[in-house]
Amino acid sequence: MAKLLILGAGGHGKVVSEISQLMKQWEEIAFLDDREDISEVLGIPIVGKLADLPVLRSEYEYAFVAIGSNTARLKWTEKLNHHGFKIPILIHPSSTVSTKSSIEQGTVIMAGAVINPDARIGRGCIINTASTIDHDCILQAGVHTSPGTHIGGTVKIGERTWICIGATIINNIDIGYDSVIAAGAVVTRDVPSNVLVAGVPAVIKG
Repeated sequence: MAKLLILGAGGHGKVVSEISQLMKQWEEIAFLDDREDISEVLGIPIVGKLADLPVLRSEYEYAFVAIGSNTARLKWTEKLNHHGFKIPILIHPSSTVSTKSSIEQGTVIMAGAVINPDARIGRGCIINTASTIDHDCILQAGVHTSPGTHIGGTVKIGERTWICIGATIINNIDIGYDSVIAAGAVVTRDVPSNVLVAGVPAVIKG
């Protein structure tokens, strides 16, 4: 069995590491993190800083970016590709993922999440705890659906957009890139790029 290197040992990294362990596909898991005050997280060692990535390629075949920032996560995922790492898809055993959906490298599907048929999830996405993605949705690269979010059928979400905790998006909605859907918002109409929307129903706030 191969070894897995996880970039980022914060709160998100904790969850990613546990999912990795539950999948039972790697004989060894280790972190890279730039903090000086810790040497391990959940019993998993921190073996270096992010800048050490290239020199560890010979030891670790697989690597995964566990960084919460959508922009940074995509940047480091590209670096993994550049250095020739294999980038897995991490899926919690308690999630429900249709075999008719598609998921790209570097995406994590967390506990209790549901992805229904013909949904397409891009690279480097976070489908967080108990969030649901209905049929025929398209989530482009770097999207984060936070815990308890619900996305209706045939919704398209642009790159690096963040759907915050408990938000709901009705079916047949298009959302642009780099936008933020605030916690608890209910989106009933299309959302452009680079905006914050909030409220019930959601309106542009900034």
